[in-house]
Amino acid sequence: MMILTNAGRKIGAALGLLALSLLPGQAQQDQPQQDRDRMKVVTTFTVLADIAQNVAGDAADVVSITKPGAEIHRYQPTPRDFVRSQGADLVLRNGMNLEAWFEQFLSNLGDLPSVTLTDGITPIPVAQGAYQGLPNPHAWMGLENASRYIDNIAAAFAEHDPANAETYRRNADRYKQQLRAEIEPLRDRIAALPESRRWLVTCEGAFSYLAQDFGLRELYLWPMNAERMGTPQQIREVIDGVRDNAIPTVFCESTVNTAPARQIARETGASYGGELYVDSLSVPDGPVPSYIDLLRVTSATIAEGLETGLNE
Repeated sequence: MMILTNAGRKIGAALGLLALSLLPGQAQQDQPQQDRDRMKVVTTFTVLADIAQNVAGDAADVVSITKPGAEIHRYQPTPRDFVRSQGADLVLRNGMNLEAWFEQFLSNLGDLPSVTLTDGITPIPVAQGAYQGLPNPHAWMGLENASRYIDNIAAAFAEHDPANAETYRRNADRYKQQLRAEIEPLRDRIAALPESRRWLVTCEGAFSYLAQDFGLRELYLWPMNAERMGTPQQIREVIDGVRDNAIPTVFCESTVNTAPARQIARETGASYGGELYVDSLSVPDGPVPSYIDLLRVTSATIAEGLETGLNE
């Protein structure tokens, strides 16, 4: 509840800011005419924005509420987020309880249509912790699920902008082919490893869909959105799991403290394989400026880490 309360306060501040600083229609008048003619789409975070922009091409404009590197689960929208989202024709969200702040934010934008992009995806339940039994929301990390996201976006765009429906369909088909061309060779590379090596050890349990697609068994320090992260008990349990299964490499997400994973590597003799990307894209000149980059870099890092020492 605290998240929604804080978000509500900030959105209220945004409303006040708009009332004081914008004349009626000014937000629209500040945009070039050609921009106003295109459908404006708002997404809840950067990964969805990039997928949607690839489907849109030049036919629609897409903006993300959250910025590169932002933590999505407990995000607290700012007045600027509200201003940037004004004038949207469509809002895209992930769903599966990912964006706890979204309903309050959407209600303050007015009567806007929204689409949940995980519709039609079979959820993997969170295995433990406060969210046990609820859907793990990181469905975009599965290559098979990516096609569902893309198709849901193309269908939503076609419904709200039927004049460009064929453009959206062509872009979606091309984008799905590009994704598969980039990621399937990495999936095959991991599948070729001995089964005993196909373990994915991470800090947070955010990679269940990727692990399912890639035939990997999971071991992680804490479940999704845990209140306690990197505790001595969590570290000890993963150390035992790494030793018992002779797991060669451990990883950690880019947005959390990597020290516990590095400690596990030191105490077990495993390699530390590096950081994986999941919740957010980077800035344009960073390591994962696009969704394809995010999947490619994460998958390649896993493949290289699990191959470490294989032929020694």
